[in-house]
Amino acid sequence: MIVRESEPVILIGGAAVPEGLVNHALTLAQIVIAADSGADTALEHGIMPRAVIGDFDSISQSARANIPDVSQYPDRDQNTTDFEKCLAAISAPLILGLGFCGDRLDHQLAVCNALTRHSWQRCILLGSSDLMFLCPPSLSLPLPAGCRISLFPMGAVEGVSEGLQWPINGLNLAPDGRVGTSNTAMGPVHLAVTAPKMLVILPLEMLEIAAPVLTETTARWPDPIMPRPNA
Repeated sequence: MIVRESEPVILIGGAAVPEGLVNHALTLAQIVIAADSGADTALEHGIMPRAVIGDFDSISQSARANIPDVSQYPDRDQNTTDFEKCLAAISAPLILGLGFCGDRLDHQLAVCNALTRHSWQRCILLGSSDLMFLCPPSLSLPLPAGCRISLFPMGAVEGVSEGLQWPINGLNLAPDGRVGTSNTAMGPVHLAVTAPKMLVILPLEMLEIAAPVLTETTARWPDPIMPRPNA
């Protein structure tokens, strides 16, 4: 593990970061990690990243020259994305991801895929108007009445809900079947799902609600099983 922190961290990727989003995230976390050319974005905001992780195919030479070598962790593996490399290398109670939404659609789909496959991580991705995270086994969100909430399955998953205008109880959700976009909270919402396959999408202004809830909820998907060393 490259990064071990006891407090939330910010992870900056290489896609465009909307104006003001870095400062918004800094109200919730102060430790900044960069994925490849996300290091350039961090430096542009006057932030020295604690670590830079990725295949280093897009970080500028000036950024590499300005960041200490001990903070640079190049990984040339082309079978994993920079986001995957970071999720595998960070241990923190919460990751706030910036610069992973928007720009290229194929990159954004790959990010959703990685978020689902690294289900043990607590990670909220921030876009220009929305935020997104993988739903833990159960979750209670004190949302205001009328708040938009979308539930998008990345695989076959079922669940139960309280507080939604259109409950998901009894539904078989799947990316090529029934999905749960553009639902509405009637007030506080409780969700319980059967598998680590459900993405929750909320308006960005719900970040101050979602971040502490996701950090503090005790229900979580299991950590990956690490191979035992040879006896």
